[in-house]
Amino acid sequence: MATLEIKNLHVEVKDEEKKQMKQILKGVNMSLKTGEIHAIMGPNGTGKSTLSETIMGNPNYHVTSGDILLNGESILDMPVDERARKGLFLAMQYPAEVPGVTNAEFLRTAINVRRPKDNPIPITDFLNELDKNLDLLDMKEEMTERYLNEGFSGGEKKRNEILQLLMIKPSFAILDEIDSGLDIDALKVVSRGVNAMRGDNFGSLIITHYQRLLDYIVPDVVHVMMDGRVVKDGGPELAKRLENEGYAGLRNELGLKDVYLVDED
Repeated sequence: MATLEIKNLHVEVKDEEKKQMKQILKGVNMSLKTGEIHAIMGPNGTGKSTLSETIMGNPNYHVTSGDILLNGESILDMPVDERARKGLFLAMQYPAEVPGVTNAEFLRTAINVRRPKDNPIPITDFLNELDKNLDLLDMKEEMTERYLNEGFSGGEKKRNEILQLLMIKPSFAILDEIDSGLDIDALKVVSRGVNAMRGDNFGSLIITHYQRLLDYIVPDVVHVMMDGRVVKDGGPELAKRLENEGYAGLRNELGLKDVYLVDED
């Protein structure tokens, strides 16, 4: 069993408009184990994506206090590639395009960097696994020879992120709004891919605004973030309550009167 722990995490980022640092995360605590699926919900601007970028090591996000532990080891000083080698994976909200590198080349390289240098994945094993996962995600084989995300639709990019997840097999995947912009059929396919990873050797932190994703990927734990903190934890029923009632009722119930909700503009 692997563990990912976020301890009293405070993070700031540069506010380009004001030319000064702005605190986003204000003491986040969370613990995730393999075998578990956790979901994070919360109003816009509360720090959900900041948390995902910080876990993965984006240098634009500065940890001012607290820690992130992977299997008891701090990863704060590790670059992004080392965090990935140790089993972390981020499915980004807006995946980048990489001209000149095919999907197949990228996937094989990503798999091999996590294996001993003298033991790359055999090409037949790679192709068999690739074919199986393409079929699972209803993706055409020609996608593997296209350049990484170049010219892909939003839905194709999201499926491609899940294809990477299935091929690389990380210990922990942070999925940042993988449901954004998907129609119901694409949502079911993406969810099918994530559910195929569920098991004792995999854990996931899913960031979403919408209950509908959690109808297909049922979480073990739901965390609600407001104003840079986790303010409430619960089970799947918590997400359903938020879908029905919104965030204002929970904010008032918790006595967080100073918490500003973007949707109240």
